[in-house]
Parts: sequence; C-alpha cells; structure tokens
Amino acid sequence: MARATTTNTTANYIPAVGRRKTAVARVRLFPEGEGNFTINGKDAKTYFGGRDTLLATIRQPLQVLEMDNRYTITVKVVGGGVSGQAGAIRHAVARALLKVDEEVRQTLRKNGFLTRDPRVKERKKYGLKRARKAPQYTKR
Repeated sequence: MARATTTNTTANYIPAVGRRKTAVARVRLFPEGEGNFTINGKDAKTYFGGRDTLLATIRQPLQVLEMDNRYTITVKVVGGGVSGQAGAIRHAVARALLKVDEEVRQTLRKNGFLTRDPRVKERKKYGLKRARKAPQYTKR
C-alpha cells in the first residue's frame, strides 16, 4: 500500500515552546499583527481574569524590544497554575522573537527571558511532615 505524502508548506507564523514549573506554552507568532494575545481560544484579559501583573508578564519581551503592536500571538498552554502559565508564555514569546531576529538575544538574555526558571515544588521526604518540616523535638 502506498503511503500518503503530505506537502510541507511553510507556515506564516513562528512557533516556539516555553516552560515554567509544570506549565507548557506553545506560541505562534504571526507577523504583521495588531498586538492581540489569544490564549486557549480566549482573549488574554479574559483568560487571566484581568490580573494586570500576569498580563504585564506575558508582554514583557515585546515591551523590552519595543515591538508591542507588531505581532499577533496565539497560545496553547497546559498544566500548572495561572502564574506558571504566564511565565511559560513569556518564555515562549521570547524564544519566538529570537527566531525572528537573532540580534535581540543579548537584550532578552540580559532581562532573563531566555532562561527557563528551574524552580519546582520540592517533594515530601519520609520521616518529615512536608519537604523540610521535621516533627517537633521534645527534650523530655
């Protein structure tokens, strides 16, 4: 039986993946956009419930490079909480901008947008109540 061949057409967007804690964000950066953010099919303001700090977080790489209204961005994000998801989106947007123009690497690196934040929740250890909290010591 013959295999079906698929034609690999070049997409008109720049893809990138970003991670933070357990959140994974897949970003598509569309050139010649109006600066819209769509996250999981919703507007960014709706998705984050109007939390301005999270909205500012996802726009940081664009604002640092002064490219606020140059791209339309669609995001598919899974896992984690809203703060971790915002960090994952920021990481992915920075990586996508790096694919657009390699010369912005130093600026993005200086602001810490290209480094994946490795901090995750520490596991609980046996003999302890939590990751580090030990039972109370009694002398007598």
